Amino acid sequence: MKIIIASQNPVKIEATKIAFQKMIDDDFSFEGINVPSNVRDQPMDHKETLLGAKNRAQNARNNKPNADYWVGIEGGIHNDDFGMQAFAWIVILSKTKNSQAQTAVFYLPEPIAEMVNNGIELGEADDIYFKRSNSKQKDGAVGILTNGLIDRTQYYEHAIIMALIPFQNKR
Repeated sequence: MKIIIASQNPVKIEATKIAFQKMIDDDFSFEGINVPSNVRDQPMDHKETLLGAKNRAQNARNNKPNADYWVGIEGGIHNDDFGMQAFAWIVILSKTKNSQAQTAVFYLPEPIAEMVNNGIELGEADDIYFKRSNSKQKDGAVGILTNGLIDRTQYYEHAIIMALIPFQNKR
């Protein structure tokens, strides 16, 4: 079975591999490709983030139609009464089904939220605030803020597993 991941980010590819291998007993090949989300680089609410994940999965399917599954992962933020939430949406398409799931939500420290509200993408804001580089292709905000207890791969893995439920359960 061939799985196309709508990203070349190694974290997203690894999380997809782990989740598929845990949920579906089959032999897989995985390929990450760059496709557009057709939303802002930093989606600013749940609706835009979900649309970005859907667009990535669909654009991957349009680009590589001879696969079995296409996976779109889009990280976003949303401001509410408690501060700025960070999360991601996962969309998985097959030839016969579509599914989606969301990661857990966590709140960003105010200085990072302020940078994001001023137009800086979350990964870049993390790098500036924590004096790092390319954290979104490593442990990400969730890994930094949990001191490595939950890294970005684990964070996505659980949501991908949840999105795979309809494919695992034939009912």
